[in-house]
Amino acid sequence: MTDGKVIQFRRGRNTIHEKHFLIEVDKISNKEDAQKFVGKSVIWKSPAGKEIAGKIASTHGNKGVVRAIFEKGLPGQAVTTKVEIK
Repeated sequence: MTDGKVIQFRRGRNTIHEKHFLIEVDKISNKEDAQKFVGKSVIWKSPAGKEIAGKIASTHGNKGVVRAIFEKGLPGQAVTTKVEIK
């Protein structure tokens, strides 16, 4: 099990994808290492103990960031919090 950090919503200039989040995986710094996490599941735990699950869809950029799609959208407070990658 690996930890990661939610960085931001996936967004463009005028659009925000509510279910898509960019995740920075601990100790990963390039695209080739991040590619190994594609297809794995991600779990975010709220402070109240509720869990929201998602799946890593692809890499994002060249610095080891991955894009995860969650079953429901995460709240705005989820940005900069930890997630578990299984």
